[in-house]
Amino acid sequence: MKLRAVPAILTMVALTLCSSARADFTFALLGDTPYSAAEETAFTTMLQEINRSEMAFVVHVGDFKNGWSSCSDAIFEQRRAMFEASHHAFIYIPGDNEWTDCSRLLAGSYDPLERLAALRARFFQGANSLGQTPLKLARQSDITAAPPYPEHMRWQHDGVLFIALNFPGGNNNLRMPDESAARTAAALVWLRQGFALARAQNAHGVVVMTQANPFLQSGNPRRGYDGLLAALTQETANFTGAVLFGHGDTHTYRVDQPLKHPQSGKPLANFTRAEVFGSPDTNWLRVRVGESNGRLQFSISPGR
Repeated sequence: MKLRAVPAILTMVALTLCSSARADFTFALLGDTPYSAAEETAFTTMLQEINRSEMAFVVHVGDFKNGWSSCSDAIFEQRRAMFEASHHAFIYIPGDNEWTDCSRLLAGSYDPLERLAALRARFFQGANSLGQTPLKLARQSDITAAPPYPEHMRWQHDGVLFIALNFPGGNNNLRMPDESAARTAAALVWLRQGFALARAQNAHGVVVMTQANPFLQSGNPRRGYDGLLAALTQETANFTGAVLFGHGDTHTYRVDQPLKHPQSGKPLANFTRAEVFGSPDTNWLRVRVGESNGRLQFSISPGR
């Protein structure tokens, strides 16, 4: 995949990215919910609580249903209506439960690529996010001759650059190797271009978000994410600001530093990972972004 579109992208987005702004804001991070009728009620209540809080925006990192329930148009429309009830800008990233897993009999025996197209038609059209106070987004598909991945998004707030990528759980859809390879290549181009933009503008921070947890777990190797981890490692090591990686997938709230320096093997000090709660715990993360002594800091705590 050629990178000659980088300068055009940098020019387009640099008009709004201003590293001189002092970051001082909070956003909500959540995902892997709602999975049941009871969780739908809990999700609505949670969103109402977030609506009453001062937030820059809300991000749902995917899996808005369980992996065995219907992947019908009706559930897609219902979830969109739920997300649109957000008083704040609402950004959604696709998860495996709503497209790669839709071939399951109980989910409706859908073609996963047709379901991804249906998600794109409902959630990833136009220049704005979801929510009642929408936020303008840059999409990879906006760029002439770029690959058609509107779910690969980018936006900025107070000089911090946010990057959303379609890396679903379930080993990144390796069961469809051509699809997985093409989407991964496009996502990595978008990731590297985002970091290039952040460095060019002397941004103090970058936030990268996916649905998948790419890190190894005991007894459960995370296949399909080697390219993502390699790019994250290289870009973080070559970035002087703070990096936050937010994801869902394994339903375990945690805040840690699992990314290692490629030479020393020590944790990269400027990298933090935050995983959202996920079903059956309908909760969210409050991410406060601020600065101390000229350094960007992420303060992460449960919303409830």
